[in-house]
Amino acid sequence: MPTPTVSVIIPVRNEVNYIWRCLNSLLSQTYPTTLYEVIVVDGRSSDGSKECVLAFCCDHPNVRCLENTAGIVPRGMNIGIQNAHGEIIIRADGHTIYPAHYIETCVNYLEKTGADNVGGPVLTIPASNSFSSQLVAAVLASPFGVGDAKFRTGSGEGYVDTVPFGAFRRELFDRVGMYNEKLVRNQDIDLNARIRKAGGRIFQTPALTTEYHPVAGFWELLDLTFRNCQWHFFSVSENSRSLGLRHFTPAAFVVILTSLTVGSFFSRSVLLSLFVLLFVYLVVGFRTINPRARKGGTVTLCTTLLACFCFHFSYGVGTLAGLRYLLSPPPSKPIRTGQAVS
Repeated sequence: MPTPTVSVIIPVRNEVNYIWRCLNSLLSQTYPTTLYEVIVVDGRSSDGSKECVLAFCCDHPNVRCLENTAGIVPRGMNIGIQNAHGEIIIRADGHTIYPAHYIETCVNYLEKTGADNVGGPVLTIPASNSFSSQLVAAVLASPFGVGDAKFRTGSGEGYVDTVPFGAFRRELFDRVGMYNEKLVRNQDIDLNARIRKAGGRIFQTPALTTEYHPVAGFWELLDLTFRNCQWHFFSVSENSRSLGLRHFTPAAFVVILTSLTVGSFFSRSVLLSLFVLLFVYLVVGFRTINPRARKGGTVTLCTTLLACFCFHFSYGVGTLAGLRYLLSPPPSKPIRTGQAVS
């Protein structure tokens, strides 16, 4: 059986601090260089990201840079797919570093499992040695912080509901459609839901583990979380199977917590209920927090629990703020700053 050609597509916008490491990892693969291309689709960056990619294009004939005037990920992916030459499409991310065997392993697992999408868990690496960056990584790598998101906290192998990014046979998009360009966020989850609805399967393996570098600051994480989660209700209105119960649990938590807090001023029984809720929250947190936080001592543990609470609160408030998009669709504008989109 002939070795298939591969197109790796990376939609980016203002990723100058990460894109060069991402590209270096993708250009150091065990897969034959003549059989894969790397397509960077730039969403009108203003920080030098595009110039960095163009420098790679000069030295590597299998790297191309395309322009995404809309500046959003789903449009960038669709541009990349429409211009791709490969039989297999790999959706990559500018914040991620890939192991040398990544492309080869993607191809092998697509063939071995017969799955329609294969991917792996992410190993969350702090953006720097600062306390704030360490806190961001602790929250995103903790089962208490992100729930049962297997690609963030698990290392098992098997069929799952979704994987981050992923590798697909090109003909899949003829069957389930392209990326939904109405969804500035949750477009990957939406695509995986359509794959499952069409009878397809999604496979996760630790053999495809990648290093993911999140935002550097904790306040930046809270701001990004608030803005991202505003897309939840709209995403469900577009595809009822795209998000699960866990995506709306923080919103329910915020509603209950706020109601009990207000009610506690007028009723002792409500005040008792508030204390019970917070006690249960802390107990669950202590039992499911990242093991590294527990080993770090009492101060580290309490700080991580407080950070998770802030993360959950921002997540829940953002989700509730997104209710307004059920009345009027959200604007399809990029979340990251950059040049004006057309």
